[in-house]
Amino acid sequence: MRKFQIFSLALYFLLVSCGAKKHLINEKEIASYDLSIPKIEKINDSTFIYQNVFLIKNQYKIYELYNSGNALQLGYNHGALAENLLHQQERALFSKVEEFVPSKFKQGVLRNLVRIYTGGMPKNVTKEFQAEIFGISRYASDEFDFIAPKFQRQMILHAAHDIGHAMQDWMLVGCSSLAVWDENSHNGKLLIGRAFDFYAGDEFAENKLLQFVKPDEGIPFASVSWPGMIGVVSGMNAEGLSVTINAGKSGIPLSVKTPISLLTREILQYASTIDEAVEIAKRRKVFVAESIMVGSSKDRKAVIIEVSPKKMGVYEVENSAQLVCTNHFQSETFSDDRRNKKWKEKSHSVYRQKKINEFLVENQKLTPEKMAEILRERSGIKNRDIGNGNEKSINQLLAHHAVIFSPEEKIIWVSAKPYQLGEFVAYDLGEIFSGALAQKIPKRKDLTIAKDPFLDSEEFANYEKYRIADRQLDSAIKFGESLSNEWLEDYRNLNPELWIVHFKSGKYYFEKGNFHEAKKHFETALTKEISSVPEKETVEKYLRKTRRKIRD
Repeated sequence: MRKFQIFSLALYFLLVSCGAKKHLINEKEIASYDLSIPKIEKINDSTFIYQNVFLIKNQYKIYELYNSGNALQLGYNHGALAENLLHQQERALFSKVEEFVPSKFKQGVLRNLVRIYTGGMPKNVTKEFQAEIFGISRYASDEFDFIAPKFQRQMILHAAHDIGHAMQDWMLVGCSSLAVWDENSHNGKLLIGRAFDFYAGDEFAENKLLQFVKPDEGIPFASVSWPGMIGVVSGMNAEGLSVTINAGKSGIPLSVKTPISLLTREILQYASTIDEAVEIAKRRKVFVAESIMVGSSKDRKAVIIEVSPKKMGVYEVENSAQLVCTNHFQSETFSDDRRNKKWKEKSHSVYRQKKINEFLVENQKLTPEKMAEILRERSGIKNRDIGNGNEKSINQLLAHHAVIFSPEEKIIWVSAKPYQLGEFVAYDLGEIFSGALAQKIPKRKDLTIAKDPFLDSEEFANYEKYRIADRQLDSAIKFGESLSNEWLEDYRNLNPELWIVHFKSGKYYFEKGNFHEAKKHFETALTKEISSVPEKETVEKYLRKTRRKIRD
């Protein structure tokens, strides 16, 4: 909950400052687009149609949006078809604002402190994308107009991914991705997988949206994200060029420039080769550090474009047909970067990279099924049980989605809920973008990857119980509530190998003044695989304090 609270406050800071600006886009430029106001036909609760565009919730509970037109029309279509989902998404993020910042005076202070923050956004977002976001904003909820006007809210929501990544110290993200080709792929063709571990609360991840977009300008593409999002975090275009994004270590930005997801959207819509993707990246100024894995059917390989507010590098493997990306930079450009070095030493990024490399040694030729297997992997290095939900896992059991791309075959697999445990549903972009669709997205059922058996296990049921109990324990520690020893023991038994259940048990007893019991649980936590150096140092600090209390 603490992570989500920080994230919501950061969004609030941006919105109150952005709300002071009346317009980010020239109204005359918007008026230059041809527009047909959508009149939506509701077929049932999961099917909405307007002319040749539609929104459908499929049997795997993934929403599929098929959209076409100019920039403004794309926005209006998206907003009209997904209006209810758009309102739910806003509510998931903004409903906590007044709770976290109830004082009008404090809101005013914050507004003045961060007024400068969004000054750079208008000149760093293309007018085309502003027009599309403007179209979506016409269907935004009235409920949160007290925060900022609709257009400004939607603009800032496209920086939500960047805001979360800028707060790496609070571990909002931990994405992993990999690519194999030639001798490391089962058929010699490029194969890419990624887990998008961006977490902003369970409600935020409830409605997964898979968009198939045919813009009037540029290349048709598919993108996996959430309602209201035109940016790309995971996507592939009809030319067989794919993009995925992984956070690097960033400082807290002083102003908003080009959100990463809009940079990758531009790449996906206008690039068909790696060189073209690099040229687009060079033109844009970003405000956080990010790795962009680009796979290309034409180049038959993948590279990583590494961007930060001050510099850019391209990482390309030599004499190898596999590429692994977690959350640190690898190019020569960032070899001496102090912030990146520290992040590699103290975070779980290098650990996850080693785990993927270990898997690749054991599995020489990856199939799509094997790619799904590594994306679902919960164990640590050397298959150590490190507890479910450990941030050192490839599968941290919080992913918004996972995807697999076969760029040369134009196939994309998208994970069904929950996390990346459900079926990986296959789609053929060549078929989907070859002609008009009759209100239905065709699937490659023969290529569907079965759900993870873990999903039906008692261990998974216990993990879901653990998540509920974990929030209860957080509340008890925060408000001084009492829990029985039996309750705490049951809590630990739900996820016994995860270090944090023992640390939180120790913290509970510490706050209650039971220092001997606290010491025991802090010591147990230190025998487990702790997610990062700062978190291990926190456990050690509590243990020292506890020992002093016992001596006193």
